[in-house]
Amino acid sequence: MTGRHAGYFVSLEENLREDDAEATLNALRQIKGVLSVEPKIADASDLIATARIRREFERAFITAFQGALK
Repeated sequence: MTGRHAGYFVSLEENLREDDAEATLNALRQIKGVLSVEPKIADASDLIATARIRREFERAFITAFQGALK
């Protein structure tokens, strides 16, 4: 027997302003089988996570670049 999907998390490439998001929310609601669509409001934890990922990427890039120079 195969597993059954109860839902999906969708991550946006960039944060959308609330007044610009209505078309995206409506499009998601039109997908067959969608019961509800609830936006997640960006908060401080999102900003912290983004900053940490950027820093991790920067460090990896610098390390790789320095290795290529040797």
